[in-house]
Amino acid sequence: MAALAVMTSATLVTVDAHEAEAAGPRPLFQLPFPCGESWLLQTYRGHDDYDIDMTPTSGPAAGRAVIASYGGTVASAGYDSGGGNYVRIDHGDGWQTRYLHFLEPAMVSVGQRVNRGQQIGKVGSTGNSSGPHLHYEQLRDGAKVESWFNGIPSGITTDGYPDGEPLSPAVTRVSNNCGGSQSRTVGDYNADGHSDLALYRRDPVN
Repeated sequence: MAALAVMTSATLVTVDAHEAEAAGPRPLFQLPFPCGESWLLQTYRGHDDYDIDMTPTSGPAAGRAVIASYGGTVASAGYDSGGGNYVRIDHGDGWQTRYLHFLEPAMVSVGQRVNRGQQIGKVGSTGNSSGPHLHYEQLRDGAKVESWFNGIPSGITTDGYPDGEPLSPAVTRVSNNCGGSQSRTVGDYNADGHSDLALYRRDPVN
């Protein structure tokens, strides 16, 4: 398999030349809310498999900060008749996240690099929405998949449609989107999603 090696002063980074053709390791996504906040994750019949609606377990939802689940580049942002004010972030290696129904236009723009934990919008009810909440999705190679947070599956997978399919039960999660390293790969010192070969030099003994 073809690969491209890039040497820096501190690391040797190996990048698979075909990585864009299929999703790489799942990023360590976090809840899209500030550290320590508690949110209810749920779906409803006919919502679509893997779609999650999020509301806080206490206090009003409208105007609450929505932050990036993981670092990446803003792939699209704007207004959609169904999703209202929205943002889609590309995290590389085939992974993306989507955030819908912002109160106001997104706080980031297409092509902008965002860090995990950076505010990208506010919870609202724009578009086809029955009340303030955040609609959230994780996508692998363009297809929605079960969302994981802090390495744990959410359990929100099926929407009870068609008849006979189970409706995923609601769950409560506390955000661990608290800053710090966002690496998803062991030995990833430069946070690019790939293991690095680090070269260490011992200080001379005086």
